[in-house]
Amino acid sequence: MRWIIKLDEGLARLSTFCGWVACAAMILMAANVFFDVVARYVFNDVSIAMQEMEWHLYSVVFMLGIPYALRTDGHVRVDVLYARWSDKTKAWINLVGAFIFVIPFSYLIWHYGYDFTVESYNMGEGSGDPGGLPHRWVIKSVIPISAVFTAIAGLNMATHAIRVMSGEKSYDTKHGAEGLA
Repeated sequence: MRWIIKLDEGLARLSTFCGWVACAAMILMAANVFFDVVARYVFNDVSIAMQEMEWHLYSVVFMLGIPYALRTDGHVRVDVLYARWSDKTKAWINLVGAFIFVIPFSYLIWHYGYDFTVESYNMGEGSGDPGGLPHRWVIKSVIPISAVFTAIAGLNMATHAIRVMSGEKSYDTKHGAEGLA
């Protein structure tokens, strides 16, 4: 059982890392939006590249925020029912959900996202707008990368559920919330 503890804690660290990256991207995005607003309304200047960088950073925030949300139980579910269940029932739901939904769905996103990224790279895809960002494959690569981290978070849901079933952990508190506190 010791190996499951080490695995659970290691997987949790990876999901927490995704949370930190998403947080940093959010701060950079806020600075980018501030720069855009000042450039537009104070200096009457517009940068297509900076505008595109906004949605690139937003993509990182969203895509890498998913694994962290899974780790901290911040994802969407029917909490009206879930909150009333025992820890063992919650653990079974999370275990089955991880292996039936999260991990297979992550595989599909990785598979198609990888092909999407490679195609973009091979085409030399860049912005269609003059002055836009080149190398569109860089931001498209976040799709398969986030799918890998989401699968890792799904596996972490399963290892945590096993620890709950063994009586070692509980779902009384957000089991990953201490990661960014």
